[in-house]
Amino acid sequence: MNITDIRIRQTYHENRLLALVSITVDYDLAVHDIKVIRGPDRLFVAMPSREDEKGVFRDIVHPINSQARMLLEEKILEAYQRSLAYNHKGKH
Repeated sequence: MNITDIRIRQTYHENRLLALVSITVDYDLAVHDIKVIRGPDRLFVAMPSREDEKGVFRDIVHPINSQARMLLEEKILEAYQRSLAYNHKGKH
């Protein structure tokens, strides 16, 4: 999987949801509404999901294996941290 673009669409500072992210894979596929979440021990990435008829939330798109999930999370969290640093620098 080649992530060719990552965009931090929106950041938040009030609760566990820290950012909404869009990615592009191989210049051909866009995935929107990926979330950066503050967990009890670390930041993590939550894939876009929807609630089914039984009230269970299910991912709409997700990595197939743990290697792909780790790569995706690593790249998104790096982009999120860069975005924070850039925005912090621009406020001075």
